Amino acid sequence: MAKANAAFMKPMQPDTALAAVVGSAALPRTEVVKKLWAYIKKNNLQDKANKRMINCDDSLKAIFDNKAQVSMFEMNKLIAKHLK
Repeated sequence: MAKANAAFMKPMQPDTALAAVVGSAALPRTEVVKKLWAYIKKNNLQDKANKRMINCDDSLKAIFDNKAQVSMFEMNKLIAKHLK
């Protein structure tokens, strides 16, 4: 059985912008993404017409380079800058 990717599971520290959404505890990237999706769904930020797009509120704009909308694929790339 293949071992899970250790780097992927390593807890990372979110910066203040990301912590405002996912909390300030160090989390594996997978958990950060899960918490972001929970936030997006809770606040109805998934675009109705195109489910792959996320409409950003102020908290998400702080994470996603002040963009009004990002794709779910772009989201993963943008999160990386906020994790140490």
